[in-house]
Amino acid sequence: MWSLPSSVRIYVAAEGTDLRRGFDGLAAATRSVIGESPLSGHLFVFLNRRRNRIKILLWDRTGYLLVYKRLERGTFELPTAPKPGARHVEMDSAELGLMLEGLDLRGARRRKRWYRRAEQERVALRG
Repeated sequence: MWSLPSSVRIYVAAEGTDLRRGFDGLAAATRSVIGESPLSGHLFVFLNRRRNRIKILLWDRTGYLLVYKRLERGTFELPTAPKPGARHVEMDSAELGLMLEGLDLRGARRRKRWYRRAEQERVALRG
């Protein structure tokens, strides 16, 4: 759906939010619930209590952008439960795309990914 750079983080409020809120109300919820600045360029995702509606708030250097979706059937589900005491979860853009399609990712299992170890990084920089 969206091609986002890896520097953009996606935060999802774990609690239901009153989606009658507009730009400024969701920006305030970003500060209070998620604890981040809404002007950071990251995506902030809010679900209603019934979890059949979703709003995504984004600042793009010239103003706020708000995306709103309603599922006709089914609900949006968080891919992971928030850590104890946390009021939000973080996800990647692939998970957000699947979540927007209405897929339940709670039972999905991610395969291990390859990553360069710090030791290999030093060797690569020397050579």
